[in-house]
Amino acid sequence: MTSHYKELLAKVRLAFPSPVSDRVHDSYLVHSVMSAIDKVDALKSKRPILGEHATLDYQQALTSRIANEGLDVEQVTDEMIFYCQGLTIPGHPRTHHNVIPPSTIPAVIGNILTSLYNPNLVWDEYSHRFALAEVEVMAILADLVGYDAQQSGGLFTFGGTGATLYAMKVGLEKAVPKAISDGIREKVTLVGSEASHYCRYNIAGWLGLGTNNLLTTKIDSRNSMQISDLRAKLTKALEDGTKIAGIIVTMGTTDAFGLDAIAEVAAIRDELVANFKLPYKIHIHADAVIGWVWSVFNDYNFTSNPLGFRPGTIKMLAGAQRYLKDLHLADSIGIDFHKSGFAPYTSSAVLFKKRDDLQLLSRSQEQMPYMYQFGNYRPGMYTLESSRSASGVLAALANLKVFGQRGFQALIGHLVEMTQLMREYLGSLGTVAILNRDNVGPVTVFRVYPNSSGVLRLLENELSDSSYRDELLCTNDYNRKIFEWLHDEAMASRGGGVLSITDCYQLTSYDEAMLGLKSFIMSPFIEENTIEMMVKKISEAQDNLQKSDSVA
Repeated sequence: MTSHYKELLAKVRLAFPSPVSDRVHDSYLVHSVMSAIDKVDALKSKRPILGEHATLDYQQALTSRIANEGLDVEQVTDEMIFYCQGLTIPGHPRTHHNVIPPSTIPAVIGNILTSLYNPNLVWDEYSHRFALAEVEVMAILADLVGYDAQQSGGLFTFGGTGATLYAMKVGLEKAVPKAISDGIREKVTLVGSEASHYCRYNIAGWLGLGTNNLLTTKIDSRNSMQISDLRAKLTKALEDGTKIAGIIVTMGTTDAFGLDAIAEVAAIRDELVANFKLPYKIHIHADAVIGWVWSVFNDYNFTSNPLGFRPGTIKMLAGAQRYLKDLHLADSIGIDFHKSGFAPYTSSAVLFKKRDDLQLLSRSQEQMPYMYQFGNYRPGMYTLESSRSASGVLAALANLKVFGQRGFQALIGHLVEMTQLMREYLGSLGTVAILNRDNVGPVTVFRVYPNSSGVLRLLENELSDSSYRDELLCTNDYNRKIFEWLHDEAMASRGGGVLSITDCYQLTSYDEAMLGLKSFIMSPFIEENTIEMMVKKISEAQDNLQKSDSVA
């Protein structure tokens, strides 16, 4: 008598790739993947979204329950396609969203391969050559940023937050030896600028330092850490007996591509360590999750300009490289391939100048009795994660190989060139003020005014004169309406594109938030005609709002 469960098991097995070569079932796997891709492709149109955008019913979602009987692969695939509907397409030339890139074909293949065979990077016994791939990526990155690949080391983790968390935990262990085993019994802080990523709050909280104990430095007009304020805050903290777990320097802020001066930060760090006779060296972490890829220009000849970039583009690229060439001065670096590396989420790495720093986080073999009996690669002995996917590693390696240094130069150069054009076209309107005009990355933060009468003077007054508070708030509201109109136009396929918005690009001198519209160009397919069309739509939005106000 055949057990009933075995009939069900036979059906369930069809949902798995075959563990041994089976040409029929292997063809079924390929067909299923291709069918899914075809169905998603059918959702594409001229709009920068897949299918239709709709209001989501989260209350209905809460009523979901597991069915008694399962569906077959084809039915489930159809249901999965439903969840793609309404998603913004990152690679679309009309998508100017936050730093969300399209993924390359090799990176997607890397993700598929790791999904099929599920390697776990905590141990080479569970990952074999995928572990080798991680070491290779770290060596390539080390050489690219100016580290000694034989001395440095790192790992892939759960995001830019994870990279900074690893760095600050290492810094904490340097400042408070054995904190990982004995805990923290003294006041410790970490330092970042006003423009640094908000993950610093998460990290201070999760490490037990306390979010209220964070030190935050002021920024200058370039959205860079104000060096004099850093010196003052570090000096005061050390005089008070506070230990410093680390300094976070930001190499490409999310809103404006602000770049901190690592060389100046390192000089101040070294000076204070000597003056206060500290028994530890304050850890400097470069949060370069966006800016790291500009390292491909470290040996580019900006004078001869072999790739033929426009003069304005060369100026911007050289301006960024002037800061990013100093990445090697940091003790660790955060790197996101799912940002400026064009890989799928999540593909983040943290790279340490000294591989031995990671041993500060190591656990003993006795705590993991069922692991590490053999093998040569055992990062699970010091990683926060007990399960670590290799998908980010293979996607990163795929892109390093498919682009090479020159391919990355061409790609980043193009994005910067399109950004320069975006600023030129916006300037031609006469009603737009560029907020981050001193920044040199692929992002433009701007503010639209109802008329063209002295927008730069008005911007300066909004920033510095409290009597302009009402004008500031009215312009904030005006820009929100511009953003909403553009979004509706893009969703309805009437042209235009999808911008981003930041509710607080910066605080005014009287502590009001200045809102800005944001164009973050990450699509390799964008061209000048797309830029021109986007700016025309902004002008149309202004005309539409003017008509609406007239009717009102």
